[in-house]
Amino acid sequence: MALERGAGVLVHPSALPGGEGIGDFGASADRFIDYLDRADLRYWQILPLGPVNGSGSPYQALSSFAGNTCLISLDLLAEEGLLTRTDILGYRSESEARVDFQAIRRYKASRFKAAFNTFEAAEAEFAGLHKEFKVFKEEHAFWLNDYALFAAIKADNAEKAWWEWEDKGLVMRQEEAIKAAAVELEQEIELECWLQFIFYQQWARVKKLANDKGILIIGDLPIYTAHDSADVWAERELFEVDPETGEALLMAGAPPDYFCEDGQLWGNPIYKWELMQQDGYKWWMKRMRAVLHHTDVVRMDHFRGFEAYWQVEAGEETARNGKWIKGPGQDFFKVLRREFATEEDTELPLIAEDLGVITPEVEELRDGNNLPGMKILQFAFCEGANFYRPHSYEKNCVVYTGTHDNDTTQGWYRAEGQDYAHMGRDIIDAERDLCRRYLGVDGSNIHWDLIKLAMMSVADVAIFPVQDIMGLGNEARMNRPGIGEGNWRWRMLSEQLDNLEVWYINSMNYLYDRGRSNVKE
Repeated sequence: MALERGAGVLVHPSALPGGEGIGDFGASADRFIDYLDRADLRYWQILPLGPVNGSGSPYQALSSFAGNTCLISLDLLAEEGLLTRTDILGYRSESEARVDFQAIRRYKASRFKAAFNTFEAAEAEFAGLHKEFKVFKEEHAFWLNDYALFAAIKADNAEKAWWEWEDKGLVMRQEEAIKAAAVELEQEIELECWLQFIFYQQWARVKKLANDKGILIIGDLPIYTAHDSADVWAERELFEVDPETGEALLMAGAPPDYFCEDGQLWGNPIYKWELMQQDGYKWWMKRMRAVLHHTDVVRMDHFRGFEAYWQVEAGEETARNGKWIKGPGQDFFKVLRREFATEEDTELPLIAEDLGVITPEVEELRDGNNLPGMKILQFAFCEGANFYRPHSYEKNCVVYTGTHDNDTTQGWYRAEGQDYAHMGRDIIDAERDLCRRYLGVDGSNIHWDLIKLAMMSVADVAIFPVQDIMGLGNEARMNRPGIGEGNWRWRMLSEQLDNLEVWYINSMNYLYDRGRSNVKE
């Protein structure tokens, strides 16, 4: 689908206020959609919705198909009669502004069990829900059965990575061991299936509410899957892992650059692209269909990896000694087009995350498929980065003040703390001076200055993190790439959502033809 001219906000559901220590699919999601509607915004961009591990990173999900059940609203379960109000009292967080993933998982687990018990015990009362659950299990069996078994075994093994499980028969997916686990963990497996059913139901309600108001959801698809995932465990023949031990043989990463002299070693196993090509990338097509079930448009993370990817051999402690390997390229996108483009809508519903080391070959792959790329205003004032400045944009792109991997705009402008230790003060001062001169401002309201610059640009879509609307500093940063702890935990306070700016954004949408009312349907 071609993206209509419009603007939107980047915020993950986990960062919304309300709920039990984490944003969820209940009232806070409804309130945020109401805000988008009142501000005449057209897009809500989120991060991947998959189940997270202990780090909380949505880019290291335990499944490419399952959802993060921590986002399930207990209030909605209570409204359906599956929980009582007493059941959902008692959660206390040390800080409303920080998500404690482990504590929330423990707290919600007992409530989920209680809701599931009610569902099973009162089959007549919830007859309709039972029927829908049965259909869900049948329609999603191709991934749900493996994921539910994986999650149940993982919980039974103190959440250890699958290649570290005590029963090596389960590690190797030996038939007898799998059958025995399915019997022993039958109730736990059924609970996992039911929670995915509830997740799909609740998120579908949120998406419909947004779509009914003319608001589209922009999702996110990581190019790689987590090594410790149901995907790699169940279909390891598609990944570069040792068939005997499960250890990764070839790992994904990024080469050394200005920001990281050792490169980035992500640890995700590389795909066996040639093998995937033989069946028409069937697993990938299922994965894309799953994410498009939840969203309207998909940002393809690390797009350049489809043209060529950085490969590091097992045993390396950094990404220094990796090498570039050719990816599936245009052959992969031909199959995508066959699966997802139609005569009525010939454009793929994708955004190319074309940041990093971009070559002419990557640009040809992006432009050959007419995919919008990304422009980051925080990068625009670096030496030699004039292609990030709006005077050089083409219409078919998405401009951001910053992404989830960037500092907030206020934090970036102040350039305080260890995040900027690698940069000399003279370089920082020169960049900020160029920024002020380019915009013709004094920098006192830099977050609004960059939002306005994005809005008035020729780019079809302008997106800004919710932290920039609030003018928050470095303390509100969502992620620091390369830092393993403390990421993904930021969230809004209820009063911050109540006080989000409406009139100024609404007026900019009107002035720069980005509002839903400006677009011809």
